[in-house]
Amino acid sequence: MHIAKTVVAPLDRVKILFQTHNTKFARYAGTHFGLFKASAEIYREYGIRGLYQGHSMQLARIFPYAAIKYMSYEQLKLMLGKRINDQHLRNLLAGSLCGVISVAVSYPLEMIRVRMAYSTPSAGAPAERVRGVVKMIYNEPAYRFGVMNFFRGFPLSLMGIVPYGGVSFLMHEYFTALARSKYADIATIQSGNTHTKSRRRKTRELRAWAELTAGGLSGMVAQTASYPFELVRRRMQIAGVHNPSKRTKAGQIIRDVWRKAGLRGFYVGLTIGYVKVFPMCAVSFYTYEKLKAVFDLD
Repeated sequence: MHIAKTVVAPLDRVKILFQTHNTKFARYAGTHFGLFKASAEIYREYGIRGLYQGHSMQLARIFPYAAIKYMSYEQLKLMLGKRINDQHLRNLLAGSLCGVISVAVSYPLEMIRVRMAYSTPSAGAPAERVRGVVKMIYNEPAYRFGVMNFFRGFPLSLMGIVPYGGVSFLMHEYFTALARSKYADIATIQSGNTHTKSRRRKTRELRAWAELTAGGLSGMVAQTASYPFELVRRRMQIAGVHNPSKRTKAGQIIRDVWRKAGLRGFYVGLTIGYVKVFPMCAVSFYTYEKLKAVFDLD
């Protein structure tokens, strides 16, 4: 998961700048080759470190997030399986609930990461430090208790992770089941293969290309289903930069986005999201399945 996040980190930085309508890079959003133009400008002004700004907090966040997500998914799937016969509904609910749990644990780190990625200081100015960002967020007067500032946009994040987590696991289970049934001849490792002779698990192991494709496609479907929630949440997370004393509400941001760009405004940066999420989900789901195979788990 860390490897996948590191590979797509520059894309994630640009996507956050587009989502939050950063004044310095908003002109590139929705234009042809906007991703490349924005990346080139970041590189010219800040160097390679600029493309990875905020990535250290992403790495700190992703370890508990991914560990809790996959562990709780397996446990929830077992628990729900005793009460729900429909396996698609079971997978959807288990994915949604595990997403809620993992987001609740890691959200403050996500908040810090977004603030760091959003920051675009003048060339030559010192880079944002984690301690400085944490102190700035904590001291914003919007909430009586400073720690609450780290949860700006949290309710909307929970609303967004329900479709994202649920759909990603649902579609991954669907695509892998499809590969094992309809395309078994080309997508699965045959039982006579030396890799599978000693396996006790009942699930047939997929070939690398099939597992990577299933993971990538499931991520793209989930991204489409949840993207408007993500965009509004990002705007709420950086609201304190512009007006530290004000509690910005989701409804206000939704009306503002709709007034300026209509429905299309809720999908600014989605193309970058696809480019980012396909390899990220492909690698993470592939690693998840391979580790299950190593430990002989179904």
